[in-house]
Amino acid sequence: MENDLLKWILCAVIGYLLGSVSTGVLYSRSLGRDVRTAGSKSSGATNMTRVHGTVPGVITFAGDCLKGVLAALIGKWMGGQTGAIVAGTCAVIGHNWPIYFGFRGGKGVATCIGIGLVTYPLFGLLGVLVGTPVMLISKYVSLGSLTGIGAFAVGMTIRYGFWPLGLWAIALFLLALWRHRGNVQRLLNGTERKMGEHADK
Repeated sequence: MENDLLKWILCAVIGYLLGSVSTGVLYSRSLGRDVRTAGSKSSGATNMTRVHGTVPGVITFAGDCLKGVLAALIGKWMGGQTGAIVAGTCAVIGHNWPIYFGFRGGKGVATCIGIGLVTYPLFGLLGVLVGTPVMLISKYVSLGSLTGIGAFAVGMTIRYGFWPLGLWAIALFLLALWRHRGNVQRLLNGTERKMGEHADK
């Protein structure tokens, strides 16, 4: 049991440090402007798209998703499914609050997709298949993102019960909801930016 605990702690540290490698910050700095100085001030793919364009946004999304995939795979190799969940969750925390970049990161959606596809691919895919149409029809990335993670949480809870896996998935949703609290308020106010709208200069 003690050895397992040490492995899970190591998984958590590795996951957090890996998640803290911010694709958006690094890439945007190479383009001459830190993405966190404009728009929503987030380092994620949506703000990257608005500030620097579609291709940088897609690359940022892929990099952030890959962090989740790698963290979960490393965790799984080190500590089985529990290790994958611990490392993946800590990668999301690292993405949101990166130690290398003043704890100012993104909102964790792409990284959540990565860990979901590795740990529970059926429900990770469910989240993508539910969230993507909502995003495309509504034109609101935030709404599609929250709907997708919500679908993942609902599916996991129905299939595996509330404790512990359902609670874990719900916690990921609540974390995403907290990070999107400004977006939710703007959705309610009718002022949320739609896909294709550029960030304020």
